[in-house]
Amino acid sequence: MQIPEPTNTIAQAIYDSYKQGETREHLGCSLLGHHCDRWLWLSFRWAVIEKFNGRILRLFERGQNEEATVVANLQAIGCEVEGQQYRVDFGNHISGSLDGVVMSGIPESKKPHVLEIKTHSKKSFDDLVKHGVEKSKPMHYAQMQLYMMGTNLDRALYFAVCKDNDEIYTERVRYVKETASMILERGHRIVSSDRMPEPCSADPSWYQCKFCPAHSFCHEDHLTKEVNCRTCANVTIKPDSIYCEKYQSAIPGNAQKAGCEGHVLHPDLVPWDRKESNNEWQAVYIVNGKPVANGEADANVYGSKELIANAAGCAMDDEFMKDMREVFGARVVG
Repeated sequence: MQIPEPTNTIAQAIYDSYKQGETREHLGCSLLGHHCDRWLWLSFRWAVIEKFNGRILRLFERGQNEEATVVANLQAIGCEVEGQQYRVDFGNHISGSLDGVVMSGIPESKKPHVLEIKTHSKKSFDDLVKHGVEKSKPMHYAQMQLYMMGTNLDRALYFAVCKDNDEIYTERVRYVKETASMILERGHRIVSSDRMPEPCSADPSWYQCKFCPAHSFCHEDHLTKEVNCRTCANVTIKPDSIYCEKYQSAIPGNAQKAGCEGHVLHPDLVPWDRKESNNEWQAVYIVNGKPVANGEADANVYGSKELIANAAGCAMDDEFMKDMREVFGARVVG
């Protein structure tokens, strides 16, 4: 008889105590150096939401906790550091929060520096030391360029800590206006786009796609699993709001997460062809060769959650199911 492996119940209980963080209402400066326009669009639209287990969330927390230690280290060598009250906002849903600003005390310079603190594995740290932040960590480099633009500073201090041996690497980065402008313009273009951009690759085995949270969406089922206002075809992204065309109003942040009963799946977030609808607040998708109306659910119209749960079931065109929907309000759940 095989003896069962011991279960570390304390560790698992701790992991389970960590909760998934809130989705950002803006597109963060920390993301805009990402290589794929589609991922940025899907992320901002809450169409693919990256989920993390408790161990990874705890790892993120460790990185955040390192920030206080780094600030103390800098102060110990005579640097004046101002904290996280710094925030940059570029309008049109692009913003970010700084780790801090080193006002003075950097040995090589008298200028204030944007402070960016990151922790790394040994492999990542060694690559950073070898190639520098611009080449090794382009997302971090882009983040600092935007922070410098937003604070009108022309220097940044990148402070990296190796989690394996606590080794420190620092690099001073110069502001490049043309680079920052290009990154910001890209962000505004992606956020404002009604239609989903092309992916960075159509090859599911491409190295940048293999571990992407949107891999199954892009290369397998092409169906969002998220029902919220940002995945709705009746919503427009305006420079200062997420706007519902059906109800002619801006949607508050908390309400965006829940969506409403009239949610219609955005045509770029489903794998089906779309047919002309007689109702401007509904879509008709062709599922298994049959038209399926998507909108506020009734006997003949299927809600977005129903289509995501079982599109083939919604396309069955079964009279008994229609009667159950009409008389008892039955809905497809799987």
